[in-house]
Formats: sequence, C-alpha cells, structure tokens
Amino acid sequence: MIPREILKKLRKIEIRTAKLANDQLAGGYQSVFKGRGMAFSEVRQYQAGDDVRFIDWNVSARLNETYVKVFTEEREMTVMLLVDLSGSERFGSVSRPKIETVAEVAALLAFSAIKNNDRVGLILFTDRVEKLIPPKKGKAHVMRVVTEILNARPVGEGTDLTEALDTLGHVARRRSVAFLVSDFIADRYERSLRIAAARHDLIPIQVVDPREEELPDVGLALFEDLETGDVVEIDTSDPRVRKAYGKRVRRERQVREELFRRLSVDHVTVHTHRDYVRPLSDLFRRRARRMRGYG
Repeated sequence: MIPREILKKLRKIEIRTAKLANDQLAGGYQSVFKGRGMAFSEVRQYQAGDDVRFIDWNVSARLNETYVKVFTEEREMTVMLLVDLSGSERFGSVSRPKIETVAEVAALLAFSAIKNNDRVGLILFTDRVEKLIPPKKGKAHVMRVVTEILNARPVGEGTDLTEALDTLGHVARRRSVAFLVSDFIADRYERSLRIAAARHDLIPIQVVDPREEELPDVGLALFEDLETGDVVEIDTSDPRVRKAYGKRVRRERQVREELFRRLSVDHVTVHTHRDYVRPLSDLFRRRARRMRGYG
C-alpha cells in the first residue's frame, strides 16, 4: 500500500515532468542519444556517391543491376537510472531535501525515454544495491520507477558508487545510456567509473544543496553526518573556518570534474534551489553541437 503522501507527490511529479519532457526537452533527448546501431531496411538501385561497401552482390547478380542495402537507425535504447538513496540525500536547507530533486530529475529522464520508445531500468543504491528494476517500456513502468524512488526505505546509509556501477555492468550487457544521479559524497569509485564509461554512455548528474557549497554564518552549530551519524560542533562565525570549508569543497569539485573530463564523460550539476531543466537542456545542446562537429 502506497501512503497518501507519496501518491500526492507522485501525481505532482507526473504532471510536472511529463509536461517538461514534452515541451522543453522534446527533440533534444532524441537528437543526442543514439540507438543501438543500424538495422537493414531495404535495397535500392545504386546511385552515384553510394558507398560500394553496401552493395548487395546477391541481389545485383540476380537482377543484372547494381543494388545497395539501405539501413535505418535503430532508435530503441535501454536507459538505466542509477539513483543514490544514501543518508546525505535526505539533507535539505531550502524548501525540500535533495531526494525530491533526485526523484524529479529521474522522472524527467524516464518520461523523455518512454516518449522515444526506449526502455527504462532502475538501480537504487546506498552503500549496497537496495533494489533493481529491469528495463521495460511504458508509462505505467515509469510511474513504478518514480514510486520506488519516493517510497524507498533504504537499509544502508552510506554511499558506494562502485557497487552501483559494477551492478550496471552485470545487468546491462549491451551499451546503454546510464544516468548516475547522486550527490557524489563518496570516494574510491574512479576505476568503476572508468569501466562503466567505456562500456556505456555514462552521464553523472550531481545534485547539490546550496549549504553544501558554502557555510552560513550562524555562530556555533552542530553538524550531523547523515551517513555515519557523527556529530561535530563548528564555529561558523569564524571566517577562517568558512574559507577553509569553501576551499575544500572547490578542490573536491575540481578533482571530480577533472576525472569526468579525463574519461570524456558528460556531466551535469543541478541545485535544489534552482531550475534543473536548464542544465539538462544545456547538456543536450552541447552534445548536439559536438555531434554536428562544432565542438
């Protein structure tokens, strides 16, 4: 039985993200995420400029004219959503916790996928894989995916990106588009990220709360690590403390983004207090420009 509160959130997310998928991301998703390859469509007579490698010699010999094979792109893909449910996703300094932004981003990507007749699968993870939903098509399946995210009661509290990425390698045998939606409060995942990026079209999406990037000046405050339960007292009125914190956050971001660049992995950062559609649209535009040869 799904709680009434979850059903209310689910309905709100369905209305918002389905409309966004149709209006603001229409065409963008389809133009930059290619299918599994080329499928044979038909044969036709050879024309000047046709690639001789596609000549169908059997048909040509039978008809005494030169014919070539025509291929069309296979549009159907598998889209895997790897969604972080660790304790830090429950943090929120603005109107809502990060997990609600995570759920909406995942729903938007899922609705964009089914609009293009692609299959969607889900890996929910913390410091372990909490749930695996095999890829399927259809709106009902997407609603189940979003429900599982909103209604999840994870066992783990920590974050193990390696476990999630390794699971992707086991369940997605063919090349897929894989969106890794997380706050990336984790370590020692570089090797698994490199392997996953080589096998799949991997796109990390980092969800950030503004207070994770900059400490507010609120005097002495207690801070709890939602993944370990550790509590520390910090004097946020000390400008040296705030400066050191900001410097550490920027350094971690630089290291992470350098890793993504080194692996040629497209990545997106969304903030809980800002519109998350624009960063995704910008991603699609960048990929489209690159596919057209403009950088």
